[in-house]
Amino acid sequence: MATLATESLDTSKQAARALDDRQARELLSDLDGWELVSVDGIPRVEKSYTFKDFQQSLAFTNRVGALAEDVGHHPAIVTEWGKVTVAWWSHDLGGLHRNDLIMAARTDRLKG
Repeated sequence: MATLATESLDTSKQAARALDDRQARELLSDLDGWELVSVDGIPRVEKSYTFKDFQQSLAFTNRVGALAEDVGHHPAIVTEWGKVTVAWWSHDLGGLHRNDLIMAARTDRLKG
């Protein structure tokens, strides 16, 4: 079975269903350090990464941005000195989709 990071995103209309809490938590268990959070009642997955300085934080932010642009799926990113917080959710669904967990796994690969 492929890991989440190597799965293809499914953007078909048939797949356009939000994950329920159980499904989200099950997929999340395969990802280290990601948390299920709710902002304004909308679930998302979120993780903070630490860095030595602002330059490394910004470089990581740019890598996440390039990843998002490549697939047309964009996270919320907060860049600070020595820290970047990334949150994924599907805006159109108002919740989480498997694609969000795939992107979270791909984000982890960028950190190395």
